[in-house]
Amino acid sequence: MSIDRHQEVAALLDWAGRWAGGRGDVAGLLLAGSWARGAARDDSDVDLVLLSDDPSVYDAASLEEESALGAFVTTRDWGPVTEWRFVRESGLEIELCVGTPDWASTSPVDAGTRRVVRDGVRPLYDPRGLIAGIVDACAG
Repeated sequence: MSIDRHQEVAALLDWAGRWAGGRGDVAGLLLAGSWARGAARDDSDVDLVLLSDDPSVYDAASLEEESALGAFVTTRDWGPVTEWRFVRESGLEIELCVGTPDWASTSPVDAGTRRVVRDGVRPLYDPRGLIAGIVDACAG
């Protein structure tokens, strides 16, 4: 992995944690996938899951205003979360999945959530302990 890519992602994650912490609707933000488990390559995308009390405030236009994310590419509905995909000038792709705090429900744990958590997650902002709770619930 190049030092430039590593530094770019580190700066992005620092920004994302501060950004989430400044929003009253955010119940949690986590990093998932290869970057969370330390297996990322230069061409790996950054997978973020944002848990919001009001996911309806997020759309392509409002998220694209966050210049750290890059240019909007596409969106997909995954049931409990909506994926917003962005690409930065460097070519780094960012997948931001937005859902409600129910995504992290532990009774019962959703099968899709369990797959994401077991594949590797790292909390970036967890004021309510939701991410810690779902990680613990999926550990067994």
